[in-house]
Amino acid sequence: MSRHGFFVWIVSPGLVACIMLGCGSRQIQSLTVSPASADAQNYPGGKVPFVATGHYNMGPTTVTPLQANWSVLSEQVLNGVKTLLPTTDVSVDTNGVAQCAAGASGTYAVGAWVETNPSGAVCQVIGPFGAPCNSVLGTAQLTCP
Repeated sequence: MSRHGFFVWIVSPGLVACIMLGCGSRQIQSLTVSPASADAQNYPGGKVPFVATGHYNMGPTTVTPLQANWSVLSEQVLNGVKTLLPTTDVSVDTNGVAQCAAGASGTYAVGAWVETNPSGAVCQVIGPFGAPCNSVLGTAQLTCP
């Protein structure tokens, strides 16, 4: 057997396995939200533009802005434990622009998420921010006056 034939014979099973198992497929690893914290008083009209950045396992390794799902939760302390609860005190649009409602005050968590396997099996568990369990989530804080 020639060297070339031997090389093909050795490498082929690994290459076939890699293709079948999805080796080399680009996957999101994490998501960050910028700014990490913001005070609505410091932005025109109280509208705070948050931006999601996706961090991937293969190039390009970062994508900004990343199209993501956005939502907001209220940070409250219940029985000495910081808890995130649904709120209507802050709204966030599909582009990540958050705005405090009239009279809202306190600290809120702004979350951005993307599904890691949107075409895969249905995920029955819903986590914070309404994100399914097969999601990557990033958060930031928003302070309302």
